[in-house]
Amino acid sequence: MRICIIGAGAIGGLIGARLAARAGCQPAVLARGATLRALREHGWRADTAGEVLQAPARVVEHAEELGEQDLVILAVKGPALREVASGLAPLLGESTIVMPAMNGVPWWFCAARPGLDPTPLRSVDPGGRIAAAIELRRVLGCVVHATTSVPEPGLSLHRGPARLIIGEPGGGHSQRAEQVCAVLQLAGFETVHSEDVRRDIWYKLWGNLTMNPVSALTGATIEQMLGDPLVLAFCNSAMREARALGERLGCPIEQTPEERNQITMRLGAFKTSMLQDLEAGRALELDAIVGAVQELAGRMELPTPTIDAVLGLTRLMARVRGLYPWPESGAAA
Repeated sequence: MRICIIGAGAIGGLIGARLAARAGCQPAVLARGATLRALREHGWRADTAGEVLQAPARVVEHAEELGEQDLVILAVKGPALREVASGLAPLLGESTIVMPAMNGVPWWFCAARPGLDPTPLRSVDPGGRIAAAIELRRVLGCVVHATTSVPEPGLSLHRGPARLIIGEPGGGHSQRAEQVCAVLQLAGFETVHSEDVRRDIWYKLWGNLTMNPVSALTGATIEQMLGDPLVLAFCNSAMREARALGERLGCPIEQTPEERNQITMRLGAFKTSMLQDLEAGRALELDAIVGAVQELAGRMELPTPTIDAVLGLTRLMARVRGLYPWPESGAAA
C-alpha cells in the first residue's frame, strides 16, 4: 500500500515510525521546516511505551514529488488543514483514501448524516474549500486514542495505549476500512473497525471539548483540573450541553460526565494537546474542538451557555497571545 502522511508531529510521527519500523512499509511524509530537516537527518523516530523506534523516512516538501497514493493520512492541526487540502490533488488517484487523524469535528461530519444540513461549517471549512478538495467518497473517519507529545522536531513521544478507531463516514463496514485497519494493526496499533465512526468522534470530542481549552486557560494538567470541584462542575455543565446536542446529531452518549471523568482521570498529570500548543506558541485548535460544537448548537437552536463561555474565554486568551486570529473589521467575533 502506498501511504503518505501529511504532518509528522506527535500523531503523524507515531504512525509513520510504527509503519516503517514494524509493518514493513515505507510511508512517505510531507513536512516543512525543522520537522523536515529532522526527518531527513534522523528518519522516523518514536519513543513508544519505552521502546525507541527509528527507520529511514522518505520525506518531501511538495506533493508533486510523490504522485498518486493509496492512502493519505492527514495528521496536521486544524488551522493548517485548509492549506493542506488545497495541495492534495497530486496525491489523489481514482481510489485514493483520505483519512484525517485529527481532533474535533471533521469537515464531513454533517454531510455524512442524512437529515442534517450539509452546508460546510464556517468554523471548520469556511467557504467549503476542504469539502471541494476532498470528496466525501474518499474519506475514512478515524479517532485517535493515544497520549503523545513532541519533545523535539521529528520525535514522537508516546505512552499508554495506541488505539485507532476507523470507519466509513456514513456508517457500516467496508473492505477498504478493513484493509487500513489490518495495515495499522501490523504496525502495533489496536485498531477497531467501527460501524458508526461519527459517534466515536463525538464521544472523544465530549472530553476534549472541556479538557483542552480549560487546560490552555489555566495551565493545568488533567489531574489538576479534575481535582478542582469548581472547575469540574463547570466542565460537567459543558459536557451535559454537548451530550444533549449529540442526541440531536445522531451521536447519543450513554455515560454521564462523572462516569467519563473517571476514565479521563487515568491520564493523570498529562498536558492536553492544546496546552502543549499554547506553551510552544502554536495556533490553537479551537475551531474544530469548540467552535464547531457551538455552531452546530446554533443550527439546532439549542442553548449552550457554558460552551459559549469556554469558547469566548479561550478564544480571547489565544487572540491576545497571537495564537488565534482577531475578526476582520465589521465581522462577527
